[in-house]
Amino acid sequence: MKRVVVTGMGAITPLGNTVPEYWQSLINGVSGAKLISKFDTTHFKTKFACEVRDFDPLQYIEKSEVRKYDPFSQYALASAQQAVEHAQIDFSQLNKDRIGVIWASGDGGVSTFEEQMTEYNNGNGTPRFNPFFISKRIMNIASGLISIRYGLRGVNYTTAAACSASNTSIIDAFNYIRWGKADMIITGGSEASITQSSIGGFNASKALSTNNDHYLQASKPFDIDRDGFVLGEGAGTLVLESYESALKRNAPIIAEIIGGGLAADAYHITGTHPEGDGAYLGMKVAMEDAAITANDINYINAHATSTPMGDRSELKAIQRAFENNPDVSISATKSMTGHLLGAAGAIEAIACIKAVETDIIPPTINTTQVEPEFAGKLNLVLGKAETKKVNIAISNTFGFGGHIACSIFKKFVP
Repeated sequence: MKRVVVTGMGAITPLGNTVPEYWQSLINGVSGAKLISKFDTTHFKTKFACEVRDFDPLQYIEKSEVRKYDPFSQYALASAQQAVEHAQIDFSQLNKDRIGVIWASGDGGVSTFEEQMTEYNNGNGTPRFNPFFISKRIMNIASGLISIRYGLRGVNYTTAAACSASNTSIIDAFNYIRWGKADMIITGGSEASITQSSIGGFNASKALSTNNDHYLQASKPFDIDRDGFVLGEGAGTLVLESYESALKRNAPIIAEIIGGGLAADAYHITGTHPEGDGAYLGMKVAMEDAAITANDINYINAHATSTPMGDRSELKAIQRAFENNPDVSISATKSMTGHLLGAAGAIEAIACIKAVETDIIPPTINTTQVEPEFAGKLNLVLGKAETKKVNIAISNTFGFGGHIACSIFKKFVP
């Protein structure tokens, strides 16, 4: 089994369009929520989200190509380019048969689908679809575009596991490399789901916050007054490669990934198990995979979306899994980024890696009254960042359908 290291990262987020911008906003407790600018929300229950701001696709994509790509693919290509540059990769010097892409998305080109079907329904019945309609909307196109851009002929696919999708893609990439089936994999996820159908659909399922008068404070994980999640968008990319590969090309090594756990709640199509059984199993399997115990982990980046049932069940799972490590620090960065659905795990993995790299734990913002059941019993990092030695961090992500994915990152030691 080969060691697997992180050598590059890239991010397009509601808090900034590079990893440094994103990280500074996180540790400074900045909210990415704003009133939705992408469509008229007059008749919608929720009128705000965490949109990507000031993103210029022309910085990453030729003008003639931009119209061929849905925003979720544009975000993917941009964050991937950042990560490749960060990792100082010269693909001409590498065996591209052993370099792959494992990507993730929950909705794929949902805005393209919505726009094209609206035009069709408003027409006279003649199917005048964009010639790029299919290639723009399919979920797997982002992984294909990244591989085409760099000529990477190794493993290439997209995971579909709802909000745990990009964490699943990271774990899959980790496994492919440590099993010796690849030398390097570009992995992560992207999402561009702030659309009428997404907001309307999540409103119908009562999953979104409707705190329109105080949207900056709407995402408040663990708080007794939380009323649902805030939708976000963006992308995150990691370059994972074998330790041998990184050494050979003298790459900058940021951290090491040492374990991953996949599990299922097997309980409900949207709701989490009330006792957090799947979350507990995912964390347990991840720690066993990493050959560590709960006492070794310093930081948990919680899935914590700010939904009443979801936050409660995750905290129950954490209490169970970390009963002998009550000092482990816990924070929910979705309080700032919103919920990026299939891309959430990617940007939260970056948050974990930065915590390991810098010994700074980003806070949970907006939370003022923790549920009495958990108040004072868990080390929740609230309000401001915490400076603390972080050798190992775990990232939790859960998705509709009961999907569970937990990945573990460690300070790199040669």
